Amino acid sequence: MFRGIVEGTGAVARRTKAALGERLEVELPSIASELALGQSVAINGACLTVVAIATARVGFDLAGETLDRTNLGALASGDRVNYERAMRLEDRLDGHLVQGHVDGTAIVRSIERRGEDRWLELDAPRALLEGMVQKGSVALDGVSLTIADLQDGGFACTIVPHTFEITNLSTRRAGERVNVECDLLLRWLARLNAPRRGS
Repeated sequence: MFRGIVEGTGAVARRTKAALGERLEVELPSIASELALGQSVAINGACLTVVAIATARVGFDLAGETLDRTNLGALASGDRVNYERAMRLEDRLDGHLVQGHVDGTAIVRSIERRGEDRWLELDAPRALLEGMVQKGSVALDGVSLTIADLQDGGFACTIVPHTFEITNLSTRRAGERVNVECDLLLRWLARLNAPRRGS
């Protein structure tokens, strides 16, 4: 479980073929020495398991489902990725509950400056939009954000300067894909209400 409070960014070192998918290696010098094999780290919001550590470089295996559902399969050497270690039970929940189970991807429509903030507009499929509400929470590449505008075909979020500076959202351009995880509580509510809608 995560909070959507990104600790920082790392640089992709390389991607290689593995037995059941791919191996992703990321330079994470600020936390690599504190990690252990088997621990969970969210990379661009996707919960991955640490399978190798070599000095500052950390390895993760990417299964087919992860490659299909996220933007991790499009990463190239040098790309910046957001990282967050799994939360501890005593942590404050400064963002919102994030599982690291990416629901799908959205396409950046535009990022524009509004005063000191950034206004991020995205195109998203109906299946993702059904898991969102106005002023609700969403995780984009693992960053906990509030949905500022919700319309047919897309949604928008405001990004404050601190978040923009320390995450890879500052590198995003129109046409790029970002990982999306809808609010966990909304998903549960939708699941609980599903039989009632059909009756």
